Amino acid sequence: QVQLVESGGGLVQAGGSLRLSCAASGRTFSVYAMAWFRQAPGKEREFVALIRWSGGSTDYADSVKNRFTISRDNAKNTMHLQMNSLKPEDTAVYYCAASYSTIKLVEWERYNYWGQGTQVDVSS
Repeated sequence: QVQLVESGGGLVQAGGSLRLSCAASGRTFSVYAMAWFRQAPGKEREFVALIRWSGGSTDYADSVKNRFTISRDNAKNTMHLQMNSLKPEDTAVYYCAASYSTIKLVEWERYNYWGQGTQVDVSS
């Protein structure tokens, strides 16, 4: 089992920044990748960014490229999402997830563990 706990959400004005964190505990040694997904009211859960735990390579959704940066601290089993130039359309509940899979990692169904989510609200 892997436990994930997010923190860092909140309310920010458009153009502002927030930093989300995800602390992982438990049997993390088998995790291949971790990711952030988000879900806005009435919309499907969507991929935001992922990081492969061993090599550190990353992928981003087109909608957040050049604005968001995902990173990890292996020693602390912690992942971060630095969100800059936030837009109202970034408003959502943001979820941290961990996967044993090595393929199709933009698909939420590939993830084995999820955090409880943290709310991000961006006002215009």
